Amino acid sequence: MDLTKLRNIGISAHIDSGKTTLSERILFYAGRIHRMQEVKGDGGATMDHMDLERERGITITSAATTVEWQDHQINLIDTPGHVDFTVEVERSLRVLDGAVLVLCAVGGVQSQSITVDRQMKRYHVPRLAFVNKMDRTGADPHRCVRDLKEKLDADAILMQLPIGKEDKFQGVVDLVRQKALYFDGRNGEKVREEEVPAAMQAEVAAARQHMLEALSMYSDELMELLLAEEPVSEELIHSVVKAAVQQQDMTPVFIGSAYKNTAVQPLLDAVVRYLPSPLDRQVKARTLDGSEFPLEPDPQKPFVGMAFKIVDDPYGQLTFMRIYQGRLSKGENYYNQRTQRKERIGRLVRIHADKKEEIAGAEAGDIIAVMGIDSASGDTYAGENKYCTLERMFVPEPVIKMAVTSSNRETADRLSKALTRFTKEDPTFRASTDEETGDTLIAGMGELHLEIYVERMRREYGVEVEVGAPKVSYREAPTQTATYDFRHKKQTGGSGQFAHIKGKLEVLPEDAPETFEFESAVVGGRVPREYIPSVEKGFRESLHKGPVAGFPIVGVKGILEDGSYHEVDSSDMAFQICARNCFRETFLATKPVLLEPIMKIEIEVPTHFQGNVVGDLTSRRGMIVATEMKGNTATIEGEIPLAETFGYSTDLRSMTQGQGTFTMEFSKYRRVPASIQQEVIAERKAQLIGAK
Repeated sequence: MDLTKLRNIGISAHIDSGKTTLSERILFYAGRIHRMQEVKGDGGATMDHMDLERERGITITSAATTVEWQDHQINLIDTPGHVDFTVEVERSLRVLDGAVLVLCAVGGVQSQSITVDRQMKRYHVPRLAFVNKMDRTGADPHRCVRDLKEKLDADAILMQLPIGKEDKFQGVVDLVRQKALYFDGRNGEKVREEEVPAAMQAEVAAARQHMLEALSMYSDELMELLLAEEPVSEELIHSVVKAAVQQQDMTPVFIGSAYKNTAVQPLLDAVVRYLPSPLDRQVKARTLDGSEFPLEPDPQKPFVGMAFKIVDDPYGQLTFMRIYQGRLSKGENYYNQRTQRKERIGRLVRIHADKKEEIAGAEAGDIIAVMGIDSASGDTYAGENKYCTLERMFVPEPVIKMAVTSSNRETADRLSKALTRFTKEDPTFRASTDEETGDTLIAGMGELHLEIYVERMRREYGVEVEVGAPKVSYREAPTQTATYDFRHKKQTGGSGQFAHIKGKLEVLPEDAPETFEFESAVVGGRVPREYIPSVEKGFRESLHKGPVAGFPIVGVKGILEDGSYHEVDSSDMAFQICARNCFRETFLATKPVLLEPIMKIEIEVPTHFQGNVVGDLTSRRGMIVATEMKGNTATIEGEIPLAETFGYSTDLRSMTQGQGTFTMEFSKYRRVPASIQQEVIAERKAQLIGAK
């Protein structure tokens, strides 16, 4: 494989920006499919291959495929837009070399666009922007460019101008070549090139000059040509854009309408021209001793790959893998670097949505799937044991819980199988048993997230599930420093147990990266070095359940300053028990409070409903952060406690005659008001008493 002609890209965006419709057009123009289908049409889009996706018209799981364009192979991943399925975007971007950020020409940069931008920056993924839906009323690509600059701090440069807009949108003008492009044929498959319309020549000249001035910031040669008022070659423009994109310094902006089959082909041209190949990206691995070394996309080097997504298939587990170095061959053995187990590769397949194509091997730079290996999402595989590990992906913590029970005993076993499978596939979906109540709890990123999994249990496993009311994942946090001087002494004949620790529990700052920190300030061997990790372990074991209402504890720093020990009776276990009991007692002295998850909410409503919606948001303890008018639509950004959002979609629809839409994502934890804290504690106690 010629790696210079390989592109691994993802398509990411806010909900309903047209990602899946754009993917469908890319598949069609590249000759991968022969008939385009719509997201909400009869059959549903190719990449939305689950029944639930087709019924609801949303993308739930990321889907992969491979297409050919101008002698280049493009591995394409279409990702969901709903924040509830954000881990699908997270793990896709973790292994991709480039991305297309799709924006709605009317909505511009919306809440989930900001989240996707943050994920792209986290994994240093170069991207292009595509302003879609140019045929909609109110379409404005210039506003989208301003949004990219202001809200995402991106150096966005418009590479095309629209020929007409809204219902008169006909094509685009390529500012690099100064040519008008029209898209003829039944499905816009024939690209017709014309001279720029006379009425647009002045506008095109000004826009091209603006583009060149913006690009001159990245090239001294280009700046010198502009200052000398000499013509700039197309090759120079392309090379400057390519270098700036791959340095993640600029975001070139393309425009079109996927639904109207307009201007998708120039976007594909830009993907192969500007986005990096695996050779252009440097990926580092870490050896067991912690030192870093670069991986090279060379098939002759030792194999290194990452399992980034797990799917349960009727024929066994399907593991999506990105190969960073070496070659993966069918029938060979490779080592899982986490479990250090040797595993044999039985079948290798290339994926096209839900279809599979058997292959004998794959090389560095490729994305394929392996059948039948036992791995977890994020595992590193290598040809040698204890060779290296790759940086794991970021997995956000769940914020909402529900109790689930199967309606009869016969299906309880199937429920257990479903939960085991889903927790393995999706790192943001958790299943556990409440020790006090005995309930099976499922936790996830939002109501929609859990609703989809409950529906999948019914359809795929035939389990009729009874669902309890949603529960909020509260946290307990200290508000002041408390000192401790705790002695654990137990004599039961023979050697006893003795441990003594002194120190303090402090409040961590809100922006601390960890929820718990431990520090030892012991001097002079007052507590032997081998027992200090035991104290930390005892503290950490106490974090799972706080004394206020039995919720996890966050925001604490434990400092060990002094103590004493006994030559015979002190042990690792004695210091662990001492630390556990000490933490439980001392934490109450920090005057702990409850924290609740606060969601960032973005609501779009017709302007004449704005007053009602704002009033309702305030009554739910919400806070308005910003409002913006775009024609007849008001966009309201705010923060609202998760506890106040259950059933909000129904309430918003009734307030706005079905015209309001909203998106939510977790923002931070904030202190619960005292009156509500008492209600939560009383409710929690009632649950525990009822369970007993």
